[in-house]
This record gives sequence, C-alpha cells and structure tokens, in this order.
Amino acid sequence: MNISETPALTEAELKLLQTLVYQECGMYFDDRRVPFLQDRLHRRLKECHLDSFYSYYTLLISRQGKQELATLVENLTVNETSFFRNKAQLELFQREVMDDLLQRKQEHRDFNLRIWSAGCSTGQEAYTIAMQVADAMSYYYLRNPGPRDSHMPKPLVPAPWRLEILASDINYSVLRTAQEGSYPEHQMTAVDYGYRLRYFDKVGERYAVKKTVKELVHFDFHNLKTEYLPQRNDVIFCRNVMMYFDEAEQKRLVEKFYRCLNPQGYLFVGHAESLLGLTEKFQMVHHNQGTAYRRVEVKM
Repeated sequence: MNISETPALTEAELKLLQTLVYQECGMYFDDRRVPFLQDRLHRRLKECHLDSFYSYYTLLISRQGKQELATLVENLTVNETSFFRNKAQLELFQREVMDDLLQRKQEHRDFNLRIWSAGCSTGQEAYTIAMQVADAMSYYYLRNPGPRDSHMPKPLVPAPWRLEILASDINYSVLRTAQEGSYPEHQMTAVDYGYRLRYFDKVGERYAVKKTVKELVHFDFHNLKTEYLPQRNDVIFCRNVMMYFDEAEQKRLVEKFYRCLNPQGYLFVGHAESLLGLTEKFQMVHHNQGTAYRRVEVKM
C-alpha cells in the first residue's frame, strides 16, 4: 500500500475501535470527538504500515499488539497541564482542606498524609501539590507552635508527619517526563519567584524540581478503568479526566474514588466537571471560586 493513500475508515471499523478503547481505558468518543479519534487512528495505521483498519483492530486485540494498544491510548490522551492550574481551587486545598486534615489527624495522632494525583500528565500538578503541602504545614505550625525543632535546614515535612504523593497516568511517556522534573521557562509562567527560589534549581535554561520535593512524589502507571487503584487516600485530585468518559463510566469512577478515600476525604475534579447527578456520596465544599467534594460518611 502506498503510505500516502490511507484507506477509508468504515462505520463498522470505527465502532469496533471505539468499543476497544472504551473497554481498555474508559475513554468515550462522542460525535464531537470522533474526528480526533479518526485522526489518531489514521496516524497509527500509517505508522504500523497496515492496509486496513480491520487489520489494525486485529493487531490491537492480539497478544503481540499489547504495546501498540498502549501507544494508541497514549496518542488519545491530551496531556494539557501546568503549575498552579485553577488557583482558586488550589487555594481552597492549601488553606481550608489542609488545615482541616492537619487538625483532625493531629487530634487522632495519625501523622500520615496520602494524596493521589490521578491523571498527573507531565507532573506539574503533583509537584504543585507537594509545594503547597509544605507551605500549608509551615503556616499551620506558625499558628499552632509545638516543641522547637533544632533541625537546620528545616525539612519540608516536619516530623512526625509522613507525606506520600502518588501521581499516576496511563501514558508512559508523560510519566518519564514527570519523573525527570525538569521544565523550560515557558512552562514556569505560573510559578512565582518565591516558589522558584525555594523549590527549583536553575540548570541552564531549565528549572529542575529540587531533590527534597521529588522525594515526596512517587510516579506510577495506573489505568482508572481497573479496580486496582491506590487506597487510603486523604485527598484525590482527578482534574479534567472525567470529561473523557461517558456518564456510566463517570459514575463507576466516582464510586471507586469514594472507596479509595479515607473517611471525610476530599476529591478535586476539573472546574468544568461536576459530581451533580452522578452520586450522593459527596458533599460540595467551596471557598471563593474554588470547589471540591468531601466524602459523606453513611450512618449505620
């Protein structure tokens, strides 16, 4: 086949491939997003040097096609992210949510904090969370002074607290970028001078996340379609991910998040996303323009 002559994608082939993608990762392509799916399928067909979309489908469902299926899914994810995205929401997290968590946990002598960034893309959200938790802890101890700590320099997370930030994505290539934690100037526009000074090292023309911050974040592959998801989280960030799913898959995902959260844990979704009509197991909380959802505990 001449590579420049891509065969037509029939309606039947499109349905087969749509269903396969949905079963694999939950992404749903409605009429508005079908052209994007078609474009990515044409690209992969050319790359694989196949002469029909049905041949491509048979490759994807074969044992040898597992890597190509992963590559297709990577090509279908739009990895648009930035530091300090949706500042009103992050302000709610840093001021209200963190204060609530630190108070409750200190009362129960539970000094473990676990936060999950689901759909972390190239890592900016996870590193933003790490910086904000470190700041929130500093502010908390300024208002609630405890025994003087002689450690110099001060650790980002003071003892006896233990912080774990798990950041996951379905795309291996963005996870590699996230683990490197090095960003060019144009991706740093939302990061002010104070944050750059405290949490980054300037390396040539790039900004590298400091080792002390990177140590707080663990990057891993996760497919939200599966049941094997991180448990016992105090906060879950899953922003601008649910919009790729249909309503049935959104409901299943929200139910999973409920189970993955600790009692009275918090869920953050994208500013254009909502749990309205999907569940009654979460209660909306808001501060200024920022919103989040708090897990509702069922009384027995």
